[in-house]
Amino acid sequence: MRKKIFDWAVIVGLAAVLISLVVFPQESVAAGKNGVQLCLDVIVPSLMPFFVLSSMVVELGIAEKLGRLLAPVTRKLFNVSGTCSAAFVLGLIGGYPVGAKTAIQLYKSGQTTKIETERLLSFCNNSGPAFILGVVGAGVFSDGGIGVLLCLAHAAASVLVGIMFRNWGKREILKSKSLTVNKSASDKSSSVPFSNAFITSVKSSVQSALNICGFVIFFTVFIRLLFLSGLIPHAAQFISSLTGARVTRIQDLITGFIELTSGVNALSATLAERDGSIKMAAFMLGWAGLSVHCQALSFITNSGIRSVTYILGKLLHGLLSTGIVMILFKFVPFDEPASAYYAQQVTGIATLGFSKAILLSTLCCVVIFLVAWITSQRKRG
Repeated sequence: MRKKIFDWAVIVGLAAVLISLVVFPQESVAAGKNGVQLCLDVIVPSLMPFFVLSSMVVELGIAEKLGRLLAPVTRKLFNVSGTCSAAFVLGLIGGYPVGAKTAIQLYKSGQTTKIETERLLSFCNNSGPAFILGVVGAGVFSDGGIGVLLCLAHAAASVLVGIMFRNWGKREILKSKSLTVNKSASDKSSSVPFSNAFITSVKSSVQSALNICGFVIFFTVFIRLLFLSGLIPHAAQFISSLTGARVTRIQDLITGFIELTSGVNALSATLAERDGSIKMAAFMLGWAGLSVHCQALSFITNSGIRSVTYILGKLLHGLLSTGIVMILFKFVPFDEPASAYYAQQVTGIATLGFSKAILLSTLCCVVIFLVAWITSQRKRG
């Protein structure tokens, strides 16, 4: 019975989307163009280099070597191997969905167990500092200090989520009495030549970037259709009548629940109540939105990994980020904006063109890769 209801709901939903595309063709095309532009200006230049970097870190076995250095910390805090630190660090630096992609690569290469990967997915997929500082802090709130506040809250909440999930799957481990990984896959990944690793990483990264761009374009059009059809405005009006909250604020929250970038950009219209907008931004950044979840789940699907820890982790991440921001409000005053010099720096990063953005992100990845490679070689020696 439930399956029939679900199937009919999907059919009705698809029919509604098709009808909306026919009724609003020009608006749909315009929204699609905005999604394509977003992919060219932000998604491709910011994610591609980090996708290549994360793939090479796994393919060359660098994650496993660096994991030996960080194993005491990751095991004590998150109850995962040191190899998992690569997904956490790259996720914090590269942004959504680099962390999830790296975690699944580590599992498929045999460097982490199933339980470790599920624990890792609860906290490793995070928003990058460039997005929080540039787009949200300097762009939406015109205050670099708010960007720093949100960035700190986001990172702290991620660590707390990892600690909360450190005992996930403990009963399964006790039943199986095994934490083994695929050693043959692990040995294979550590013996891949550099040239082969680079070619494989670029190919898989292009596919991943195109996959993500597809979700971004779809959800950009989808949200526009939800507004044009009146679904989001009517839903916001209904929730407002029950809770007493402002309709525009509820619309922003619904938008952010579906798609992160659209949600945080919409907050610029509610800056008269800045504290509330900052709290909403903290939740949106932690939750990430259905669009990002689809991007992450595209890597998790067919891997044998359950997605329950990922979804629960992102919900907790949003709630904890909001709570941390509320606590920080009591200690950090925001009566004055951050220094103009700092704000100009962050705004400059946020407004880079395609060529400059991809050059800067590529250089950052090269530097990180060289540092990781040198460190692993020293450790090996």
